[in-house]
Amino acid sequence: MKCPACHHFDTKVIDSRVATDGITIRRRRQCQKCSFRFSTREEMELLDLTITKRDGRKETYSREKLAAGLRKALEKRPITADEFKKLISNIEKDIQLKKKDEIKSSEIGEIVIKRLAKVDEVAYIRFASVYKSFKDVKTFQRELAKLTSKKKVHKKTKKRR
Repeated sequence: MKCPACHHFDTKVIDSRVATDGITIRRRRQCQKCSFRFSTREEMELLDLTITKRDGRKETYSREKLAAGLRKALEKRPITADEFKKLISNIEKDIQLKKKDEIKSSEIGEIVIKRLAKVDEVAYIRFASVYKSFKDVKTFQRELAKLTSKKKVHKKTKKRR
């Protein structure tokens, strides 16, 4: 890590801890040349993952593209920046658990839908309407019915505990 003060390349980590968001690692560093201290943040990144689109095209995974889709679904919804980061990290963790170098965009879509349903129902419906290409109001109503029936089942199992 390059020192921001003297630009020397030799720094040492003097402290590491999980950041308040629970996702990133905060590292306190010290330059070996000028002793300047500074902090860095480290987070997981998906590397070398190829996405196979519905039409067969292949493209490299892009966190920015995932974030853009989620922002559209979550627009004007009550979600904090930390919750948003955590959502993206959880989605990426689920993608990594597949242990594949190549994944279909439909698999990512299903992961996103499952995670969004837990975070915000309105965002879930917005995302699902685009992802599943709702053709008419009946399709939309069926998806809403599935969502509300899952919610009822979830409440019943909570009461039994």
